[in-house]
Amino acid sequence: MSGLVRTEPLRGEPPLRMPGDAFSVVVLLQGYAEPEGVGDAVRADGSVTLVLPQAWGTASGHREPPPPEGYEAKTALEEAARGPILVDTAGPWAREALLGALAGQGVAPGDVTLVVGTHGHSDHIGNLGLFPGAALLVSHDFCLPGGRYLPHGLAEEQPLQLGPGLEVWATPGHGGQRDVSVVVAGTALGTVMVVGDVFERDGDEDSWQALSEDPVSQEHSRKRVLGTADVVVPGHGAPFRVIREASAPETESLGNSRPDLVIGDKEPTVHR
Repeated sequence: MSGLVRTEPLRGEPPLRMPGDAFSVVVLLQGYAEPEGVGDAVRADGSVTLVLPQAWGTASGHREPPPPEGYEAKTALEEAARGPILVDTAGPWAREALLGALAGQGVAPGDVTLVVGTHGHSDHIGNLGLFPGAALLVSHDFCLPGGRYLPHGLAEEQPLQLGPGLEVWATPGHGGQRDVSVVVAGTALGTVMVVGDVFERDGDEDSWQALSEDPVSQEHSRKRVLGTADVVVPGHGAPFRVIREASAPETESLGNSRPDLVIGDKEPTVHR
């Protein structure tokens, strides 16, 4: 069925929790990007999101030992996803805010078993040093504690499966060809995608291309996100809902034709 897609802000202030059957999503810190002073100066920081396995809450004092030598990346990633997962860490100037936000969820830095960096910009991975005991998936580089790197085969047509309803997607564009997004299905609000700067914010259509290293790839990634997500956590703004509306009856016979994708803070103009 063909349809139209619009977006609207998700109301609420961080920490914003979206419970799920297998994994819950908590937006710990909301990213921002604000002009400052004259010229093109911008003050910015990235969003930080916590993904909590339901089982971890029942055994929060227990941490699995690191995988032994010989583990393949798939198994190591699945093991790492058994504990708290942090998606992006903000910039180093947000260190205390990040620690406080984690503590508010009952999570210490040493509890975090996997950190996913959506891309390699300083406002998204500036606090990796707080988590020396966690496995790291930064862009497409996956390593275990101590710096043991493992190949994994992530590609646009081949996501990484971390657990029930939990995946990492390749979503290239903003930082080049190696950006990633985290997909969490089965929450109370549907499928949540934490996308780094694939979306800067809701209503960013007037600005994202100027910040993109590969706008063609990023446009494709944005369409994939909007075709899957019910909630998007962008890199520099509040989470927003993705609302799909059925087309008028006379257009429903178009079968698998893709919807027109229109992004905005307000009610968007519909392209037909």
